[in-house]
Amino acid sequence: MNRQTSDDEKKARLAAALRENLKRRKAQARARRSDEAVAQEPASQAQAESSRS
Repeated sequence: MNRQTSDDEKKARLAAALRENLKRRKAQARARRSDEAVAQEPASQAQAESSRS
C-alpha cells in the first residue's frame, strides 16, 4: 500500500465519522426540541385555561 492510498483511506474514514457524528447530533437536537415542546404544552394550556376564567 502506498502513502497516497493510506491517506485517502484515512480521509474517507474521518469523513464518514464526521457524517455519523453530525447525524447523531442532529437527532439529539430534534429529540431535545420535541421534549421541550411537550414540556411546554401543559404550561401553555394552563395559561389559556386561567385566562378563560
